[in-house]
Amino acid sequence: MSEQQAAPGGVGAVDRAISLLDVFTPDRPLLSLAELAQESRQYKSTVLRLLASLAHAHIVERHADGRFSLGSTIPRLQAVYAASFSMESVVMPALRELVEATRESAAYHIRQGAKRLCLYGVDSPQTIRDHTQVGALLPAGRGAVGKVFALFEDAPALPRGPQRPEPLVIVPADLVREVAAIAAPVFDAAGALAGVIALTMPAMRLNRQHGLDVQRSARRVTAQLGGRYPPRT
Repeated sequence: MSEQQAAPGGVGAVDRAISLLDVFTPDRPLLSLAELAQESRQYKSTVLRLLASLAHAHIVERHADGRFSLGSTIPRLQAVYAASFSMESVVMPALRELVEATRESAAYHIRQGAKRLCLYGVDSPQTIRDHTQVGALLPAGRGAVGKVFALFEDAPALPRGPQRPEPLVIVPADLVREVAAIAAPVFDAAGALAGVIALTMPAMRLNRQHGLDVQRSARRVTAQLGGRYPPRT
């Protein structure tokens, strides 16, 4: 796994250590050496050496029963990150990249009570385009964005098996009959639905291949929020 996720030109030992940290989840905060080795696909001897270094820096902690958890350094790093974090600095570059790739309008929606709020948006450069006003409150259960909220708000963020919802919704006619939309979920560090990225365009210009671009943007924002995206298979 560490080799699959290795940074080009990076340090292999660091990649392997990070792959260990990635195994811990809110549902599995305590893990044995065998579990860490199995989940990260590394030899126990390698994992043990990595854990020794991580424990020395208080990034992981070994408990009396021999299992490991994340250590006291993690909350400190989280506090530093939270102090410098800006949602806009994460979402807006992703939206701009999505608009550049598709030449259609992109927006980021969050839940606001019984409605959904368009928090950020970037308009298409084309003369004929869809425009969602930033700050607009829209029906929460309608359109492609509403369908994503319905699928993922009340269900586990990472459902598995054949019943797992497809993390992409394409609606040929959205809230307005002449407008089509493609939407995908964004998950936060707690594994909950954080928001929805949507691409909108005149219905006559709907290109279902743009779904790949929308999912790519949703995955990018999810990763930058520290979240986990549903597996492709």
